[in-house]
Amino acid sequence: MSQNPIVLIPARLASTRLPNKPLADIGGKPMIVRCIERALEADLGPVAVAAGDQEICDAVQAAGYTAILTNPAHPSGSDRIYEAVSRLDPDGRHDVVVNVQGDLPTLDPISIRAALAPIRKSSEVDIATIAAVIEREEERSNSNVVKVIAGFPEESEEDFTIARALSFTRATAPWGDGPLYHHIGLYAFRRPALARFVSLPPGILEQRERLEQLRALEAGMRIDVALVKTVPLGVDTAEDLARARDMLAKK
Repeated sequence: MSQNPIVLIPARLASTRLPNKPLADIGGKPMIVRCIERALEADLGPVAVAAGDQEICDAVQAAGYTAILTNPAHPSGSDRIYEAVSRLDPDGRHDVVVNVQGDLPTLDPISIRAALAPIRKSSEVDIATIAAVIEREEERSNSNVVKVIAGFPEESEEDFTIARALSFTRATAPWGDGPLYHHIGLYAFRRPALARFVSLPPGILEQRERLEQLRALEAGMRIDVALVKTVPLGVDTAEDLARARDMLAKK
């Protein structure tokens, strides 16, 4: 059950809280280049940026990496990577597309590899993603912390503990004693699953919860989740950017 993955990083300049975020300097390199470096360290396959703006392409190419300019009007990163992979690999040599967000410059490469684990384990998985146990009590009720509802086994002989996603929610769920799981928005799509996903209309629960992955579940697609140890720092504000700079300066 061998796979031939390609890693794509969608990025665009439009950001309300941190304008021009992908080009923000972190230790002398644009943030998008730092994200490329993390993806390359995962050693899964070729890495390219699906850019929504020419300035991002220019920065990526100036650093010696691959970028493709996509339609700036795409409504989501999934649509952007679908256009990019269709143009970069029209013959379908890459049968799995790993979507790494462009605002995770401190992402552990192990987490990127974890996203591929469920697809490698089962041919029935359409989409794979990752999650981590919520450790901070206040995050259990924070609607900005998306939870995945999945029955993870307590022990696993696999490299990563894997379970099937039953749902995703901004609510505090599931009910009762036990851990809650913070969903991390990093995905691995089988190529046909990505094509189907971007062709689907928005789902009812997707629109209610504002969670794109619910579209796939509503359509009967299977999403499995691998557990990782930590939630990566997403850079959304100037404060986040300062933390990322400090973290990478210490490496």
